[in-house]
Amino acid sequence: MKRNNFGISVFLIVISVFMLLLFGSCKKKPNKNIGLQLYSIRDSIVQDVPSAIEKVAEMGYKFVEPAGYADGKFYGIDPLEFRDLCAKNGLLVLSSHVNQSLPDSSDYERVMAWWDQCIDAHVEVGAKFLVQPAMEASAYESLEGLKSWCDNFNIIGEKCNLKGIRFGYHNHNREFSTKLDSITIYDFMLENTDPDKVMFEMDLYWCVEGGSDPVEYFNKYPGRFELWHIKDDKELGGSGKMDFPAIWAAAHQSGMKYGIVEVEQYNYDEYTSCRMSLDTLNAAPYVVMPQ
Repeated sequence: MKRNNFGISVFLIVISVFMLLLFGSCKKKPNKNIGLQLYSIRDSIVQDVPSAIEKVAEMGYKFVEPAGYADGKFYGIDPLEFRDLCAKNGLLVLSSHVNQSLPDSSDYERVMAWWDQCIDAHVEVGAKFLVQPAMEASAYESLEGLKSWCDNFNIIGEKCNLKGIRFGYHNHNREFSTKLDSITIYDFMLENTDPDKVMFEMDLYWCVEGGSDPVEYFNKYPGRFELWHIKDDKELGGSGKMDFPAIWAAAHQSGMKYGIVEVEQYNYDEYTSCRMSLDTLNAAPYVVMPQ
């Protein structure tokens, strides 16, 4: 009987170890610290903000970057209320996109007052970054016009610094494909903005579409790219255009602190495409987020 009991004990131990290894290997790895630009669900979020935020959290995203600020509110919701809505779903409002014109002598005070209100709203919502994602035609017509935008960004960046927020610029393809007096617009911006006042949110896809290589910029201007827009032409990894392993290998050199998925076009519905993009990053061994 003792021998039989011993055999049963060994069998149970072996089974226990096997089950532990089996279920341990099948256990889903935790989601990486990746956010979503809410423009990715632009059609849905304007219909039902609370439901949209809940669905973003359920996908596994850790933070959001709104693109719906206006008149002191986010998607029509007061900053504290929007912050609490996101926090209730385990999401941080990390960054936000806003657009404002370049002021001139006739409306300088009005524009600066707009920025003051905007910055205060982003302090309330808990954002760490404030990003302008576009410039007007004057930036693409002459170096003088572009320099005015850079000077303005330095002013706004200083305002943001005083409130504990980092200010930055988000590119599209035109900043790479357009030259003024043989100078690429994006290079001029990097060289004419103060790194202490202006960081850059590199949109990886638009950089490539503009005919440039993100890694070359990371090497030429190390530390300037604190945010990334991780993007493809549709869902991540579908186009074959993006060399994400090589780009990610240069993440430390770039200065990247946070990666943000943006999906502008879809093969599926908005939520499915955003979930698939996050799943791709979570499964990719080369994607290592900063601690």
